[in-house]
Amino acid sequence: MSIIRNIYCVGRNYSQHAAELGNDVPTSPMFFSKPTHALVEATGQAISLPGNRGDVHYEAEFVIRIGKPYAVGMKAEDVIDAIGLGIDFTLRDVQSELKKKGHPWLLAKGFPNSAVITRMLPFPGMDVCERTEFSLLINGERVQHATIREMIFDLQTILDFAATHYGIGEGDLIYTGTPAGVGASAHGDRMQLFWGDELLGECTLHMEN
Repeated sequence: MSIIRNIYCVGRNYSQHAAELGNDVPTSPMFFSKPTHALVEATGQAISLPGNRGDVHYEAEFVIRIGKPYAVGMKAEDVIDAIGLGIDFTLRDVQSELKKKGHPWLLAKGFPNSAVITRMLPFPGMDVCERTEFSLLINGERVQHATIREMIFDLQTILDFAATHYGIGEGDLIYTGTPAGVGASAHGDRMQLFWGDELLGECTLHMEN
């Protein structure tokens, strides 16, 4: 995998997902970030996650990689060089407590292996991205699926917002939000991420106590 600089994530970018967690639908993109230590490529191996901090929820996401420096006015097609799929793992009980206190989410979102990523594909163009469904299968059962056309904030809006408020550049990854269907993970779960009919990555979960 090429060098990754920043890992940005968009929260609540599918209205049905916001509803399933009882959250308001945002009126502007909601970003958080993960440390690069959170990133792990799903190549069929076992991935360790904390099993002693409450529920660990899976959140499958469409991921873009930035391939060149951004300048005002650039189109998404100009700066995205690759796409992939990811899982934003979340310590949901920890996150709920952080929300109550008004604290940042890093403890719930930034632990090692919390940013699973598949192999990346060359950017196929916006039309292909918008019409191709991505999905997550757990133990052979499809639990999440969507196209990015269902996102509240499209890729251009996400890029413009991130560039204005945080800066984006070559080597950055952006996890663009998860559709409905999130849930608790379990020890031994086999996770498979599909782009259309193509398997891009898979792993088995090992919950450590």
